[in-house]
Amino acid sequence: MALLTILAPWLGFLTVIYTALYYLLPYFTTYKYLSKVPGPFSAKFSNIWLGFAARRGQKFAAVDWAHRKYGKVVRVGYNHVSIADERALKVVYAHGNGFLKDHFYEAFVVGTTGLFNTRNRVDHARKRKMIAHAFSPKSVGEFEPHMTSNVRNWVRQLDGISSKPSTNGYATFNAMPWFSYIAFDIIGDLAFGAPFGMVNKGKDETEVQLTPGGPIFYAPAVEVLNRRGEISTTLGLLPALRPWAKYLPDPFFSLGIEAVQNLNGIAVAAVAKRLDAAEKGLAGAGNDRNDLLARLMQGEDAEGNIMGRQEVTAEALTQLIAGSDTISNTACAIFYWTLHGERANPGSVIPRLQEELDAAIPAGTDVATYSMVKHLPFLKRCIDEGMRLHSTSALGLPRIVTAEEGIDFDDYHFPFGTVLSVPSYTVHHLAEIWGDDVEEFKPDRWLSLNHRQREAFNPFSYGPRACVGQNVAVMELQIMIGTIFRRYEFELYQKKLESHEGFSKKPRECYVGIRKRGEKA
Repeated sequence: MALLTILAPWLGFLTVIYTALYYLLPYFTTYKYLSKVPGPFSAKFSNIWLGFAARRGQKFAAVDWAHRKYGKVVRVGYNHVSIADERALKVVYAHGNGFLKDHFYEAFVVGTTGLFNTRNRVDHARKRKMIAHAFSPKSVGEFEPHMTSNVRNWVRQLDGISSKPSTNGYATFNAMPWFSYIAFDIIGDLAFGAPFGMVNKGKDETEVQLTPGGPIFYAPAVEVLNRRGEISTTLGLLPALRPWAKYLPDPFFSLGIEAVQNLNGIAVAAVAKRLDAAEKGLAGAGNDRNDLLARLMQGEDAEGNIMGRQEVTAEALTQLIAGSDTISNTACAIFYWTLHGERANPGSVIPRLQEELDAAIPAGTDVATYSMVKHLPFLKRCIDEGMRLHSTSALGLPRIVTAEEGIDFDDYHFPFGTVLSVPSYTVHHLAEIWGDDVEEFKPDRWLSLNHRQREAFNPFSYGPRACVGQNVAVMELQIMIGTIFRRYEFELYQKKLESHEGFSKKPRECYVGIRKRGEKA
């Protein structure tokens, strides 16, 4: 006690000195080579600036602001540089550069690593080989019946909503949750053998089982997924908080940790149903289904080994996240921007889109088939323009420079160990690339893309770690967007599409009026 009494007056002073040395010493020594890279003042010493932006769900906006203030090369963390230039996509993400995923991805691991969050190149190559066959053209084609059956169910619910008009013959509803429900049900059908039933319930709810054989309870899957993205992104940037997160007074952290466990529990419960039935040889086990889970169970590595239950669950969880969160957010954003483009310039978008859809989709068709919509040029341009403007994968995916000699970009040299990223949202919104109308929805800009624009468009990432399921995503988007604009008329009530970012960028809400169209011959 006497010693504490003596030291007490000095504790505050010593704490300040320790903190200053902790942040300042690396700035002047280990990371001195980054001193000439501009950026927010606090970002030069720590990841706190970027971590707080992630905590607010606005990391994409903070990084975009920094680039507009400081230029195309910006220091956003003590050892992290963001490069808003389409040329950097090849430098940072291309095949053969040897870069590793940053430690950021460790915050997304629950038990067993998956294709998305493994940092080991050998492990990634093994997993990708085992999974790639699930996304071959033949496999993707066999997924369509599962998609269309769920979209048909979704359309029935939208018909019910539209049958109760409130204003000018339109029924008012928030489209964002319904895009989440259909995306979850489709990926549930593909990755786990059965839809989650959200469309039927019109409710965010699904089964959770934290451990195989453990008790089953119900949780809001969309909410859980959102929280998981927010907490994992924040703790990925602030790893020192990871061991203490659940004890912090901010409920963002305790609820986020719970969400991570619950999301994994959703995959455990869904995979267990299928695998348990298959192991017992039960009827209806789904052994004859052509879906993602069947492909994952059949995948073999170079030695002929198949994945065990934990690894299958980890990969199914990866597909659940990618196939629900990114698809629902992207579909809703495309929907909004298509309607916004029509509102901004009446007659320029919707009549052209519906004329194209009417010619391709026969009267009386409730759900478009992929063959009807996959080659429709204006539909594709609307989808691409919506993906550019919203940029669901908005954040820069961090990679570590592993070349002993480092790499050069313009006037900068980044040595071994530097973390680099390319922010998709900012690259998709640079006027120097896309023109002065960069913030406008203009599908026809895709008729005459120049080289820079083609290089800059990056909705599914780039290189060996690009989204393995992008062909499935495009098919799903074309079927969903094509079906609803063929079947319904909409009025856009949402003044602006506000977004919140976890790992991906999610529209908060999208209020519209809906009514069925008259049949076209």
